[in-house]
Amino acid sequence: MKYDVFGIGNALVDKEFEVTEDFLAANGIQKGMMTLIDQAKQQQLLAGLTETFGMKKRASGGSAANSIVAVSQFGGKTFYACKVANDETGEFYMHDLHAAGVATKLDQVRSTTEGVTGKCMVMVTPDAERTMNTFLGITADFSEAELHLDELKQAQYLYIEGYLVTSDLSRAAVLKAREVAMEHGVKTAMTFSDPAMVTYFGDGVRQMLGDGVDILFCNREEACTFTGKSDLEEALAAIKPYAGKLVITLGSKGALVVDETGRTEIAAHPVKAIDTNGAGDMFAGAFLYGVTQGMDNARAGKLASLAASRIVTVFGARLSNDAHREVLAAV
Repeated sequence: MKYDVFGIGNALVDKEFEVTEDFLAANGIQKGMMTLIDQAKQQQLLAGLTETFGMKKRASGGSAANSIVAVSQFGGKTFYACKVANDETGEFYMHDLHAAGVATKLDQVRSTTEGVTGKCMVMVTPDAERTMNTFLGITADFSEAELHLDELKQAQYLYIEGYLVTSDLSRAAVLKAREVAMEHGVKTAMTFSDPAMVTYFGDGVRQMLGDGVDILFCNREEACTFTGKSDLEEALAAIKPYAGKLVITLGSKGALVVDETGRTEIAAHPVKAIDTNGAGDMFAGAFLYGVTQGMDNARAGKLASLAASRIVTVFGARLSNDAHREVLAAV
């Protein structure tokens, strides 16, 4: 196999800020959720954030991209299919991914793509909760044309980001990628990405899941919202038919992996969190690295839990190369 994981998802440059609860309230921003905004709103918000707080960090992001970078930095072989524009932000995104060891075709297609590269304003409050306002820009037009199917055919896993559900074009691209993956023996993993996706786009999420995936990542809130069950056990029973392997993160209570071999409880690693942005993405990326390298559920889960505990102690959705090596050595 040429790649361990082939990812598809939104290409967004994350701009991260430390903000106050009062700022969110004053600007009518729903805390803890990802909200789509237009370009005018994004420019207004960015100006206010920059003037009031100053930008903390900038990095190539998007839910699946964060996970793919994690796989790569642990030592896996990865490819990311996405869409950026021929602008400074798009050039930054491409170089940032390549520097992290992620293969793309952006150097071939970006220069002819007019538009605006997507951006995500990541606002972190003192309780470490992350709130995101996103202008998708050109990534809203991610389509079958950006899939690079020859690369997909050479992967162990196709990894799908739940945020793609918001665009008809992107959802169609997901279905095409799933079809090709199935034809070529490529396993499929998917993440719900955010409670808002299953709340407002439930039918589209079900369409993307189809007959089910090999691995499904979600948190407790997403599982309960998707199934309409308030009890976790009932939610598990209702969601299990969609996944060969179900991986549910439970915050401070760790995580749970359920498959045909039974249940594996994954312990949490208590830390002082300063930024929860990217914790779920890191968990998924580390777990995917583990399973593609032959780890069982317990060991892959331990790696994922430890990596997620490290990511919440730093700002942004990335760990250093040294931190990845330390986490891997601990497992």
